[in-house]
Amino acid sequence: MQHTNPDTAAGQGSPSDALAPDFLAHWVVKTARSKEMIAWYGTVFGAHVVHEDKQIAFLTWDEESHRLALVKVPHVLRYAFPLARFRRKIYGIDHLAFTFRSLERLLSTYDRLRTAGVLPVWAINHGPTTSLYYEDPDGIRLEFQTENFPTPRETADHFGSTAFADNSIGTDIDPGYLLERLRSGASPADLLKPGAGTRPGTTPRANKRAITWKTL
Repeated sequence: MQHTNPDTAAGQGSPSDALAPDFLAHWVVKTARSKEMIAWYGTVFGAHVVHEDKQIAFLTWDEESHRLALVKVPHVLRYAFPLARFRRKIYGIDHLAFTFRSLERLLSTYDRLRTAGVLPVWAINHGPTTSLYYEDPDGIRLEFQTENFPTPRETADHFGSTAFADNSIGTDIDPGYLLERLRSGASPADLLKPGAGTRPGTTPRANKRAITWKTL
């Protein structure tokens, strides 16, 4: 465990060390679909309820006491705000991103969720990451990603590269094709490269063309 440097704690070290919180503890959602949300996060994250009453439900999937809290609001509100789930397409927080330590774990999760009938709404190689986007029953978007470069320094260098400037959005991928290639023995490092997720005979959308009403 890394110990706090007194100089850093006093504001004389790295600004991020001095000012940023240590980690993200949880997030809270007001929802009129608590049953559907509990079931979805149970399938996707392996979440389980640690407390539930008429007003709220607390869920976790690791050592943290709770990672997600669902504040229950009247069911009628889903009809009072029928377009609420599309708000993120125009304004406010767009998505939350979660990192998998390897492409193998990301694609294994994709396969497990596909079997359960949960499919990504967008799959793309962004350049720095290979990412699959999912939406929960309330339309909250979650990005499941894995890093395309082995070190943070190489990722940072990519952000300053001409390749990233030319295509800052990325190129759509077919995760099923990546999984097929992985199971056939392809190197994970090769599958993280641009173009690796393009199924032969198809032309993927890239850069701004990858942004559609569905992927937005």
